[in-house]
Amino acid sequence: MPKVGASLFGLYPSSSKRSGLMTPRPIFELVLAGGKLRLGERTLVMGVVNVTPDSFSDGGRYFETEKAVQHGLELAEQGADWIDIGGESTRPGSKPVSLEEELRRVVPVIGGLHRQRPSLVISIDTTKAEVAEEAMRAGARVINDVSGLRFDPRIAQVARRYRAPLILMHLRGRPETMQAEPFARSVWRSLRAGLARSIRRALAAGLCRSQLIIDPGLGFGKSRRQNFEILAHLERLRSFRLPILVGTSRKSFVQAAVADEGLSPRTATRRPAPWPLLGGNRAGDAAPLQVGDAAAVAASILAGAHIVRVHDVAALLPAVRIADAILAASRG
Repeated sequence: MPKVGASLFGLYPSSSKRSGLMTPRPIFELVLAGGKLRLGERTLVMGVVNVTPDSFSDGGRYFETEKAVQHGLELAEQGADWIDIGGESTRPGSKPVSLEEELRRVVPVIGGLHRQRPSLVISIDTTKAEVAEEAMRAGARVINDVSGLRFDPRIAQVARRYRAPLILMHLRGRPETMQAEPFARSVWRSLRAGLARSIRRALAAGLCRSQLIIDPGLGFGKSRRQNFEILAHLERLRSFRLPILVGTSRKSFVQAAVADEGLSPRTATRRPAPWPLLGGNRAGDAAPLQVGDAAAVAASILAGAHIVRVHDVAALLPAVRIADAILAASRG
């Protein structure tokens, strides 16, 4: 073990050659059909388009194909590196939709985006292999599976056939019940075991490690405190030696912190208001919530996230750039 020395601000490893405690992100090359994508030199921004009537974040305002395509193009113009298309809500308490309905929602949007911006990287947010397959045919290049291959392991086979990157997220339970069940006593034990299981399934299906991205699944079966614990110690996920994606955008635990409600719902004096873009709230109410989102995004990057998944690209891009500048300065 390295010797520990004292500084004005606490303790630091005396053998460290860096001037600060921040560890630069490892660099990865992600395999994409037709090329590679370098991760870690700067943070990549994933812009979210929910093609659902009941999304917690936008209230279904992009449910129509034309509006969803236009919104995806706007996010790309604002600075998104790729666009994540989802046709099934995974908010707490949500019910699954049929295969036919999910295909009807997402395939036209992916096709429309691909026709207008062929070079745009599009990911499909789904837990169904058939949806992933049709999305790939329509122009998607990345698969985002919030179940980490738990719901439909055949998704790994689709990723292998199309040489597509696969995002493996940690989800405890199912969206219908994930926030109603007792939370894990040790979030890190649950997180490590779940991600390790997902990675093993992906590799057993023939995927290469250079195709895999991990996501701790903030808000998916975790308590408020556990979400912040994950952010506080995100560097622990580096032991998997894979790129890390983090999605904090518009999550209820961020809103609760902005509302000064503490880390436990039992101590809350009032419920966090729904996201203002759902309607009914004053437009000005969005400002503090976006600042909270920006803080969570910056914290994710400084802790080691390679990719951040956000809804408000234009509003959060300054926070991404500041965090990247800090990381760049930490390298000396």
